Amino acid sequence: MLPKTRLLALISFIIAATMILSACAVPPATPAEPTTAAPGEEEPTAPPAEEPTEPTEPADGAQPLPADASYDNYINMNLATEPPTLDPNLATDTTSVQCVELLFLGLTDFEDDTLETIPELATEWSVSDDGLVWTFTMRDDGQWVHYNPTDRTAEVMGPVTAHDIVYSVRRTLDPATASDYGYVDYIIKNGEAVNTGENTDVESVGVRAVDDYTVEFTLEQPAGYFPGIAGMWINRPVPQTVIEQYGDSWTEAGNLWTNGPYLLETWEHENRIVMVKNPYYYATDTVQIGTVNFVMVTEDSTAFSMYENGELDVQNPPLDDMDRIKADPMLSEELTIAPDLCQYYFGFNNTKAPFDNVLVRQAFSYALDRQRLIDDVLKGEQRPAWSFAPPGIFGSVADREDFPGIVFDPERAQELLTEAGFPNGEGLPPITLMYNTSEGHQKIAEFAQQSWRENLGVEVQLANQEWAVFLDTVDEDAPQIYRMGWCADYPDQNNWVLEVFHPTKSSNDPKWDPESESAQAFMAAVEGAAASADPDEREELYFEAERILNVDEAVVLPVYYYSRVVMTKPFVTRTFAALGGEHIDKWTVNR
Repeated sequence: MLPKTRLLALISFIIAATMILSACAVPPATPAEPTTAAPGEEEPTAPPAEEPTEPTEPADGAQPLPADASYDNYINMNLATEPPTLDPNLATDTTSVQCVELLFLGLTDFEDDTLETIPELATEWSVSDDGLVWTFTMRDDGQWVHYNPTDRTAEVMGPVTAHDIVYSVRRTLDPATASDYGYVDYIIKNGEAVNTGENTDVESVGVRAVDDYTVEFTLEQPAGYFPGIAGMWINRPVPQTVIEQYGDSWTEAGNLWTNGPYLLETWEHENRIVMVKNPYYYATDTVQIGTVNFVMVTEDSTAFSMYENGELDVQNPPLDDMDRIKADPMLSEELTIAPDLCQYYFGFNNTKAPFDNVLVRQAFSYALDRQRLIDDVLKGEQRPAWSFAPPGIFGSVADREDFPGIVFDPERAQELLTEAGFPNGEGLPPITLMYNTSEGHQKIAEFAQQSWRENLGVEVQLANQEWAVFLDTVDEDAPQIYRMGWCADYPDQNNWVLEVFHPTKSSNDPKWDPESESAQAFMAAVEGAAASADPDEREELYFEAERILNVDEAVVLPVYYYSRVVMTKPFVTRTFAALGGEHIDKWTVNR
């Protein structure tokens, strides 16, 4: 999340749960943390073993992986789904972002505990007095490395430079790339004009290499949070040579050049990914885990059985097992529950009847008992959501007592539905709620279905699709109601209300008419907040934007703020990332 609703949800490793939000859209998930679990699907199996082949001779300059004891250390984890991509410029979901986090470095990163923006490829940065020009000085020991899975050799292909950053930013914004996350870079001068085709000169984008290790960004308006955007996956350096040589297959194992703590050894699509430690990563001596084994088991119950059998070292628990885990003296010690910077919500397609009527949207929101969902189904200490951005995000109204959020009120819901012309649901067209395939999402959808039946007299049909297909469906022609998650890419409301719901500067999955009076008021609020340097003014503008989005227009139905609910084996010492993918290179395993 890791968000765009494909990333949904940006970002903690919610290993099969929070993984899915666009901040990331959050992928598949059990509600504990976003993920995609697919009930009824067969567990992926490995292809038949091939006959061993004679190792090939290493290419000139390629060296076998060193005889380092750390390569014997491994961790087994579950992605829960096939990553839609490993291309940083194309990633929009937390599953893809998790993989990108381990393979590619950014100018900056976020410290896991404080959320502070910290150096990665950049050693320092500065901003001009007018707040428009940001200059990043880069370290000179970042290396592009090619890994050959056939003979298990790694070869340094050249330094990572400012020119690679420039190429990546331009590639993200080039309409030909079709990056669904390109709008995040609209803060960069000419970024929006180039991405929308109004300006066809991609070199006019406000990014340039001052020299090999200094990169400069010019912005459309001041943005104190820009160092966080500069380090996001869409702006991480990518290897132009390999992209031009292999085209869409440049991220396949054996083709890929990476610069992060890990190299890609195996990508068996729909089955598994294996990464091995990069011996040429500048901080390789600090990486204790030599091999990361990812499987793609979609069923939460199956994955958790693997965890209990010792086949997985980290896994989010199924909802049905939460009571048992909490009561078990050993399993309860392996359970972590903590707040997370993610939102679970239902989106309404504002162009499809009956949700083209604001009264119907408000009725459905009033009719959902969020607290009962948490108490009876989720059981992971989540918080009911009346607004979009969770606590911990600058400009969030989640803890403001004066925010007039929609709370559970079935009588008010029935009044609104009657006022809309549909008393007791009479006269409503067929309604469908769609979710990405997952046992957890299914249970939440069934709860919502029951709530609307009991409180509105409305029968809602359920449908589900595999994660990548679901993301395309929501993007191109969202169903009447769709489930989605969003996780933070950086800790500012700009990443939430503007980048997810601005009718012209986001993917606009709810299909909110930008010419409508409400949309115009919303756009004025979020654009004004983005341009303001006054924190108090920004907070009040975000208050107004959240009220329009969630209450006055009920464009979406916020359901709950995520908590991180994850099981970790006692021999794993780990961190917990609230932004971006998990930093597995900072974990240790002592079996």
